[in-house]
Amino acid sequence: MPQTPPKFVILDRDGVINLDSDQFIKTPDEWIPIPGSLEAIAALNEAGYRVVVASNQSGIGRGLFEMSALNAMHEKMYKALARLGGRVEAIFFCPHTAADACDCRKPKPGLIQQAAQRFGIELRGVPIVGDSLRDLEAGVALGCTPHLVRTGKGEGTLAKGGLPTGTLVHDDLRAFSRWLLEGDGARHGAAAASHAGAAPVATAGRATSPVDSTNPR
Repeated sequence: MPQTPPKFVILDRDGVINLDSDQFIKTPDEWIPIPGSLEAIAALNEAGYRVVVASNQSGIGRGLFEMSALNAMHEKMYKALARLGGRVEAIFFCPHTAADACDCRKPKPGLIQQAAQRFGIELRGVPIVGDSLRDLEAGVALGCTPHLVRTGKGEGTLAKGGLPTGTLVHDDLRAFSRWLLEGDGARHGAAAASHAGAAPVATAGRATSPVDSTNPR
């Protein structure tokens, strides 16, 4: 009998939890949650899921903002989640640019691997939720199940095609949470139409190594 995946979810940040910007999210004031995203995380927590974030933050490497600003953004997120009874266990992020050729910048799987090691989990079947192809590729490389949201860059990613086999597409993080908690994965996967030969659509509504920022609560 196949082993049941652990109750663990990996999320990208920008475009999944909060609004994204081509100019980067550089300050706490610019960090604005997507409607329903924090409630979705709280609902996952209530159901026993541990949630972590894995995010490329090359704005640090580009000199657009400092670590203090990133920490302040995350503190804002922690507090907003706490008001809803939710939390993220840790935030793993890559501060590098592509020119740094690190192993933690998605689509390389370094951040995802670090999360697995930190929490001692087997990643096969664990959902990874992102709005870009590189988010999904980083997780799929280690056995995660890919989920694309249409928020952020998601619509553009969907239009380009080439998603990993088995990718499920959701309107937003709230729709993903509802799908997961209702246990509709099998029904949606069987009934939804495939696109690009791959993805059923579920429409429920400066370091030289990886760096992480862990919620101290």
